[in-house]
Amino acid sequence: MSAWRPLSSDEPTTGLLETFGGPAFEVMRAAPAGSPPPTPLVFASPHSGDVYPEAMVAATRLPIETLRTSEDSFVDRIVAAAPRRGASVIRARFARAYIDLNREPWEMDPAMFEGDLPEYARGRSARVAAGLGAIPRLAGEGRPIYARKLTFDEASDRVEQGHRPYHDVLDRLLAAARAAHGVAILIDWHSMPAAAANGQRARGGGPCDIVLGDRFGASCSPKLTGLVERELEGLGYRVARNAPYAGGYTTEHYGRPAKRTHALQIEINRSLYMDETSRMPTEGLAKLTADAETLTRALAAMDLADLK
Repeated sequence: MSAWRPLSSDEPTTGLLETFGGPAFEVMRAAPAGSPPPTPLVFASPHSGDVYPEAMVAATRLPIETLRTSEDSFVDRIVAAAPRRGASVIRARFARAYIDLNREPWEMDPAMFEGDLPEYARGRSARVAAGLGAIPRLAGEGRPIYARKLTFDEASDRVEQGHRPYHDVLDRLLAAARAAHGVAILIDWHSMPAAAANGQRARGGGPCDIVLGDRFGASCSPKLTGLVERELEGLGYRVARNAPYAGGYTTEHYGRPAKRTHALQIEINRSLYMDETSRMPTEGLAKLTADAETLTRALAAMDLADLK
């Protein structure tokens, strides 16, 4: 797991794949770098990475298979066709357990580290308290990840090599979308355990298949959330809003409708497309991938005047 997972041959690179900042992430563009993007759509998959650097593995007390339960497995494959429909895609390569790209960069638990953290580190937050900061403390049913305390230099390396370049490029993708279309639309794609989905009732009744997080209306226009909700329900999915997931750092940080950037988080019930025990995809993966492409077409056809 310390090497890159190669792109499968059926993914739409077509010469448009561009990497930044080493193995932290990859970008797939709908147009060559430097050209105006054909739509304002930017898709992100911050938790689909499965690269565990050797230095991290040496410091952990848990097997890699336990750490992998926190991955949004196959989410990057679900949205891999989006560049064909005009959306740029950025996807993580480093595992979430190594550096969580959907957290503030210095959101860290002081108890995990030797010595004191700098004053700018944010050691008190609900996510840190839950063991899920930028460098998670816990995984797999609340078990501690590390066999020793980390140094701040180790943490800083993860931020500088993973978190910072990912968000620098995501910010540039959104800026390019605004420059070309007057508005940017960020869809942050995630997956959730079936247990979490089953505990939340969908709008039409029954356990939810998909949760849309718009920070309770703060991160995007209600017309964007409404369009996505209608499209997904039309495809047969049971949809809930903002519970149990209202959107993380990415949605909160970039979702600024007044500044022409709309951000929406989509959480998919993993049982729709994978066996959570074996971590193998099921037949549902093909259907979900096709439906994600249908949703992308609908988003690309959206009247942008509704968002400006």
